[in-house]
Amino acid sequence: MQKCETKLCLSVYIITFVTGLPTNILAFHTFIQKVRKKPTPIDILLLNLTFSDLLFLVFLPFKMQEVANDMMWTMPYELCPLSGFVFYMTIYNSTFFLTAVSVERYLGVAFPLQHSMKRRPVYAVMASIFIWLLSFLHLSIVCIMPYYNPPEYNSTAPPILRNVCYESFSPAQLEILLPVRLELCIVLFCIPLLICSFCYINFIRILSRLPNIGRRRRLRAIGLALGTLLVFALCFGPYNASHVVGFINKDSPDWRDKALLLSTFNACLDPLIFYLSSAAVRSALGTVVRGIWSKLHLSDFRRFCRHLRAEPHKTKNEAFPTAGENNTL
Repeated sequence: MQKCETKLCLSVYIITFVTGLPTNILAFHTFIQKVRKKPTPIDILLLNLTFSDLLFLVFLPFKMQEVANDMMWTMPYELCPLSGFVFYMTIYNSTFFLTAVSVERYLGVAFPLQHSMKRRPVYAVMASIFIWLLSFLHLSIVCIMPYYNPPEYNSTAPPILRNVCYESFSPAQLEILLPVRLELCIVLFCIPLLICSFCYINFIRILSRLPNIGRRRRLRAIGLALGTLLVFALCFGPYNASHVVGFINKDSPDWRDKALLLSTFNACLDPLIFYLSSAAVRSALGTVVRGIWSKLHLSDFRRFCRHLRAEPHKTKNEAFPTAGENNTL
């Protein structure tokens, strides 16, 4: 059974939750407003990605509780496969939606006229439904494995532990789980990574040749491409590499839990992609920052005014002591 270092894992989960939840809520609210007014394919894809991140963050406290209890599952066992299913499904949702965004961006600059004529929000809706179904079907293995215990292994395999969640597997479970993990790596990570890399490399190459693109817009587009590829490499790369190593060694590597920690940072980094992708998100974030800044300045100003009102009263009391005070001199 893998052991996640309590301080390290809790720190990563808490940082992800505290930073990811408010930024994703802001992005979700912004995309909802945009889709209601004038839906575009990119906004629909980013809305689904934001919802996936929020779903991940909602179930993240289950992982916090598990880590705090030294990887012992003390909650009802039925919540174990459910939380694990949502946890892993939303991770792979991100790879597909980020890839879909890269394809949308690439087609917009590579074939601007043809793409603008065929650009329909309904296509993004259909792509989003396909992505959710694909992730759902692939990650359903997470719900099945905790209950899989074939009769031929019952005499030799240890009983299924109900106080451990998706950490300890029997040889019979690993025979199925390890090949499925390899398939997840190929289908849900490697193929999206290749498509995303192709789209963004050509996206940057085409943008660099366009003379009518402003410097700020070009830098923002390059930042979007590099940020997305960084998310793939940093957040999803090590975790999916553990699938390959586990398949070769016929067992989960010891560093798999730490690789999974990197995947949780995706919920923090996705809002950066939203910021670079959407002017509405940049505007909403700017409004929030200005509102907080003005409130801070207003509270400072009120505190200063109260200080000024208190100063004359204090001076008057010090300059003219009362009769009782004079008698004590």
